[in-house]
Amino acid sequence: MNAAPRRTSALIGMVGIALGVAGPVMLLRGRSGRKEIRAELAAQKITFPDHGLPAHLARFVGGPVETGPEAHAYAELIKDHLAKATGGRTYAEITEELHAGGGDDEKLAQLRQTAFMGETLRGSLLSAYQAWHLTTLVTGLGALLTGAGAALVATANALGADERRP
Repeated sequence: MNAAPRRTSALIGMVGIALGVAGPVMLLRGRSGRKEIRAELAAQKITFPDHGLPAHLARFVGGPVETGPEAHAYAELIKDHLAKATGGRTYAEITEELHAGGGDDEKLAQLRQTAFMGETLRGSLLSAYQAWHLTTLVTGLGALLTGAGAALVATANALGADERRP
């Protein structure tokens, strides 16, 4: 009996077991991550306005922000409102304009504060949206690893059975 096929079968089985353990861990981490994102967004008690939403956000009217896609949609709403409030200028552009004018323009200073708060809120919501996508990736990889692990264990068992045949 040749030892190489036996070692190969054992190695394939060990890799399969490792993947079979890692996969469910990733599935659980993806699921718990998504649950945490939902809880954090819900705790903020952000709700879409009951009216006045752009057509592409109409399906969110009056609803809470509790998922990644909802966080993304609300971030887009903030982007639209900021563009209107600042004339399309960013916080950095307004700051530069304020400094160029000597920093004494109260109206411009307030506009800069508005831009800062809006861009910060938008960035936080987009981070939640990105984290939502990461949980999808982790969950998908977990399922893939679980399946690959099971296939490798089955392959190792089949190879081992061939070795035991006379």
